[in-house]
Amino acid sequence: MSVRVLVVDDSAFFRKRIQQILDADQHIEVVGTASNGLEAVREVSRLEPDVVTMDIEMPVMDGITAVREIMAKHPTPIMMFSSLTTAGAQATLDALEAGAVDFLPKKMEDIANNAELARRLLCARVRIIGARGLQRPKAQAPVATSRKGSREPSSLPSCNLARYRMLLIGTSTGGPAALQEILTRLPADFPLPIVMIQHMPASFTPPFSQRLNDLCAIQVRHAQDGDVIQPATAYLAPGGYQLLMDRCGDRYFLRVQEAEPGQIYKPSVDVTFASAARTVGGRVLALILTGMGADGREGARQLKQQGATIWAQDEASCVVAGMPSAIIEAGLADAVIPLKQIGPVLAGAA
Repeated sequence: MSVRVLVVDDSAFFRKRIQQILDADQHIEVVGTASNGLEAVREVSRLEPDVVTMDIEMPVMDGITAVREIMAKHPTPIMMFSSLTTAGAQATLDALEAGAVDFLPKKMEDIANNAELARRLLCARVRIIGARGLQRPKAQAPVATSRKGSREPSSLPSCNLARYRMLLIGTSTGGPAALQEILTRLPADFPLPIVMIQHMPASFTPPFSQRLNDLCAIQVRHAQDGDVIQPATAYLAPGGYQLLMDRCGDRYFLRVQEAEPGQIYKPSVDVTFASAARTVGGRVLALILTGMGADGREGARQLKQQGATIWAQDEASCVVAGMPSAIIEAGLADAVIPLKQIGPVLAGAA
């Protein structure tokens, strides 16, 4: 079954360009277009697409308002096209908060250096988001996962935070909303420092960390090189760089470094988790949340070898379940937990 897409943009040139790219994929069908947000709301009701690609700045009704209208009337997976500017980042975060599930740069050259690769990535994101929307899975009970990867129903995991020195979180697609859901549940005196790796462009991570800080009782900071890791503080890895850890006595430091050639994700969950395994050892609780791909699996494996605890978000509550599924299938997850239960479990253990 093809993923049915509605393309929304006020530029006729861009609408045609995106339509041509998507229609070239045998698993995608563009069923309609719209030139503003008001048209988009009407067309979603009429066509019932599986995915909407949405511009932000449009006449009559802007993309953010359109997202709110669509999610209120006809909930549909929406992918935003965003500029990689500070204003574009703020608007995209507003759209994600309104209910959009993903975003991509509007300029194809910002998606990938190679035009053909950019087109493939766009189609892949649309297919995955559309397939997820078509499944509409029912809520699942919490499950525990054995070291061999078998899954059995269980109660929520017990959590003694005193055994850990820090909490690590890795996520990608769907991560902004997931991080907000978890962090806003934590008390101001949460006893652990939190280090977060979210796949996000460099222009997005400063405003995102500020937004979280405004919403949360704990402190949220955009990680800086040399930061001393403190309890009740969450550090967001800066986009475009790798975040590592260092230690001096009982104190832990963050190191922000240039990415090495060939590293796909910047920041990378694998890189940060592996650094934590070397520096902190087994006294780590690590969470893998919603996201595309398998970033975090090998880093989680190194943490697990040191005795760390690994939790994965359950499939039913993920926007895209690739990253947590990779953890589960590798037999690395100590627990598989619905998103809305992760924050309360951590807060209850504080």
